[in-house]
Amino acid sequence: MSEQKSLYETIGGLDKIDELVDRFYDLMALEDTLSELRTMHPLDLSGSREKLKFFLTGWMGGPDIYSPKYGHPMLRARHLPFKIGIKERNQWLACMYQALEDCGIDGKIADQLHESFLNTADWMRNQPN
Repeated sequence: MSEQKSLYETIGGLDKIDELVDRFYDLMALEDTLSELRTMHPLDLSGSREKLKFFLTGWMGGPDIYSPKYGHPMLRARHLPFKIGIKERNQWLACMYQALEDCGIDGKIADQLHESFLNTADWMRNQPN
């Protein structure tokens, strides 16, 4: 019987998470079409990068490094201060999907992540449009 690898292990572990998150935030800072998304973040993105790296590591089945440092993720509650509608959700998804592609995460793994990210991003919406 073979042991199934976690998504974290399948994509390449912490090195790939680091690459993905760095590309995500680099794209957000570079693309004018993502301006609403970028303005939701502080000027210095180092804390945002760390939090997303730590969160995605555990979310994808790797070690839980987010909760010991920041507490329970409470994603929706932590994002309630920000107006997140369809436009902001779509900007986040476009940025993440491009980062996945740029980092060479494709095929069935990318499809699985696209669906999971879409479901999570849509759940984060707190505005009707």
